[in-house]
Amino acid sequence: MPADTPAGAPSRVDHVRRETIVFMTTRRTSFTGRAVVVICVLAALAITLAVPIRELLSQRAEITALSEEVAAAEERVDDLSASVADWNDPSFIAAQARTRLRFVFPGEVGYVVLGADDRPLPAEPAPVEPDGIDPWFALMWESLRSADAPESDATEVPTPADAG
Repeated sequence: MPADTPAGAPSRVDHVRRETIVFMTTRRTSFTGRAVVVICVLAALAITLAVPIRELLSQRAEITALSEEVAAAEERVDDLSASVADWNDPSFIAAQARTRLRFVFPGEVGYVVLGADDRPLPAEPAPVEPDGIDPWFALMWESLRSADAPESDATEVPTPADAG
């Protein structure tokens, strides 16, 4: 204690400590009015802007989906335009008439090859299986044949007559 303070009086250090304690306890326990107002304003802004932002996002998704549909439609239009261009070509029309309707030009002789049942054979030959790959029915038939055949590689079991 300093020399100029009386024995029962509080010192200057005690007075500063008390003020600090009072200041710290009052500061920690209460919100200011400004903080409450700011929080309320931010909450009101969030509530107000939620619906328009949701609508904006859904409209952007709808625009993206419609853009994809337009691109697919434009691709289909291009394909159909190419088909129209083919059908405007007289040589393409003649080739289609020859294959689909079996038309022949004047002076030509058209032949139709008939099968065993007196029906016309198809114009294109039947597809040939690539080498090394058997069709599924050939594999199934071979597995049935091998299942019915006796095993030739089986080891013979000695019978009691052979042992003696």
